[in-house]
Amino acid sequence: MTALDSETEPRQSPVGTADLPEQYEGEEREAGPPPPSLFDDLVALFDDGKTYAQAELAYQKSRAGFVANRVKFLVAYGAAALGVFHLALIALTVGLVIALIPLVGPWLATAIVTLALVVVGVVLLSMMKKKVDDIRSALAEDHE
Repeated sequence: MTALDSETEPRQSPVGTADLPEQYEGEEREAGPPPPSLFDDLVALFDDGKTYAQAELAYQKSRAGFVANRVKFLVAYGAAALGVFHLALIALTVGLVIALIPLVGPWLATAIVTLALVVVGVVLLSMMKKKVDDIRSALAEDHE
């Protein structure tokens, strides 16, 4: 034996759970409510699904209301544009006969009236196109 061997302590056997002192024993659980059962979890899952379905339905109803509002304006602007173009054709017909003959002559007067009504019709059509684009963008949104 060497001097170092005499200074070291002999190895002890491994300590297992059976060898633990009582202070290290597992503490008893405090009495409390039991964890939720599988049935309770399934009921909660069903309730959450029902809530999600109701929220989705409300969202889709609001989208449908938005589209209905835009379609209403689309129809109004489209009808107005068609009416104005119809008036442009009437102005062309009437203008050929009686339009401002004394001031600019019949042809120039007819052209002025017709072009003015066509410009109004184009403006109404562009307003209608904006409403159509609003509807398209509302329906094309990704639900993230």
